[in-house]
Amino acid sequence: MLFLIKKQPVPENNLPETPYKFMKITGLTIIRNAIKNDYPVVESISSILPVVDEMIVSVDKGEDETLQLIQSIPSDKIRIVFSEWDMSLRQGGQVLAVETNKALQHVSPDSDWVFYIQADEVVHEKYHNMIHEAAEKYKDDKKVEGLLFKYLHFYGTYDYVADSRKWYNCETRIIRNDRNITAYRDAQGFRRGEEKINVAAIDAYVYHYGWVKSPHQMKQKQKNVSRYWVEDGEALSAYLSSGDFFDFSEFDSLDKFKGTHPAVMLNRIKNQNWKLDLDISKKKMSFKNKTLYLFEKLTGKRLFTFINHRIIRK
Repeated sequence: MLFLIKKQPVPENNLPETPYKFMKITGLTIIRNAIKNDYPVVESISSILPVVDEMIVSVDKGEDETLQLIQSIPSDKIRIVFSEWDMSLRQGGQVLAVETNKALQHVSPDSDWVFYIQADEVVHEKYHNMIHEAAEKYKDDKKVEGLLFKYLHFYGTYDYVADSRKWYNCETRIIRNDRNITAYRDAQGFRRGEEKINVAAIDAYVYHYGWVKSPHQMKQKQKNVSRYWVEDGEALSAYLSSGDFFDFSEFDSLDKFKGTHPAVMLNRIKNQNWKLDLDISKKKMSFKNKTLYLFEKLTGKRLFTFINHRIIRK
């Protein structure tokens, strides 16, 4: 079967004309079944290419033409490495951390930072300068082991963002190139052994598009990746045999997105072929969670939540 892939444009580098001469950033991501699960991995990689000096993409052959998709990205910064995911690892998304740590072994020793991005995450070009400047600022401050990003979680379509407490509001996406810093749990964040790493918080957002799919594609993706988390064989079988459409109305709190999307996402947004009208007027939360939600909206502080880092610089 001939598989044709339209090459995606890579955003222009908007960084200063005079580059930083003494700093190197390596981008890194892992991917399996990008086409089958409709991951915006091309957009994800392209969104950070202007910031990084090299981009490591760890590819599992999977069950589709993911390799060809990655090879279609027109950039000589990309270095593809190959891996085979152990699909027997089903405890809390453990396989994602294992694969991320394997990919970290390919980072060039002379890199100062590693910019890790997941296949459904995209960085807006308006943050490129800020990110690069923060990396330069803290390059020699060894107390800072990572840079902490804020998050926007899109839900259902590109018009809605999930804003309840069940969605993490920040996470470390740039770490110091240190072999003792590794992915934690399902690779949502990083630690030094079991110790939280020290991070500097920056005012840049990661746009998370993992929950933007048609109801059919969303359910199929959920079934495909459920084996990363569901250990119980009977529970997994029951979920795999459930309906074929995801119910996007089962949310606790949403808001309308009023900003702009990254340029690399515009073609994908233009080609959206489903429509959802979600009633965001009501908050489907317990009294406790609604109180904490309102407190966060008023103060910007999130109380009583899992934190995977220590903020030492702002």
